[in-house]
Amino acid sequence: MKAFQDYYPESLSHCYGCGSQNAHGHRIRTFWDGDETVTRFTPAPYHTAVPGFVYGGLLASLIDCHGTGTAAAATYRAEGREMGTAPQLRFVTGALNVSYLKPTPLGPELEIRGRVKEIKGRKVVVEATVYAEGVPTVRGEVVALQMPENFGA
Repeated sequence: MKAFQDYYPESLSHCYGCGSQNAHGHRIRTFWDGDETVTRFTPAPYHTAVPGFVYGGLLASLIDCHGTGTAAAATYRAEGREMGTAPQLRFVTGALNVSYLKPTPLGPELEIRGRVKEIKGRKVVVEATVYAEGVPTVRGEVVALQMPENFGA
């Protein structure tokens, strides 16, 4: 099964969090699970904040890229289009709000679940939660903005 990020054009696949072309990045992969989206990611030992716990910046970046991927998939779905069809839809972060509910343990695979709150024009608002062994540890909201076709040109 193809992840949302597998549909990104190569020229727009260099993001540290979700770009398949970034050898040093997270390379997250996001999928539909009913009306929610899901990403799984296992932090490496160097993602440490304090011994035994995950660095908060990593957790914020997971929510960020999960949110922009969810925004693209949700917009394609809302338009009744298949992912990857022209014109290509990519989103960037307009705002990111992250709340740390409890320390996230280093070791277990993390599950990030997202849900679309709003689609309004070129803006999509996504709520996302990070779970460690089924326990919510981080919540976030991403305001994703559709990238103009000439972005970065």
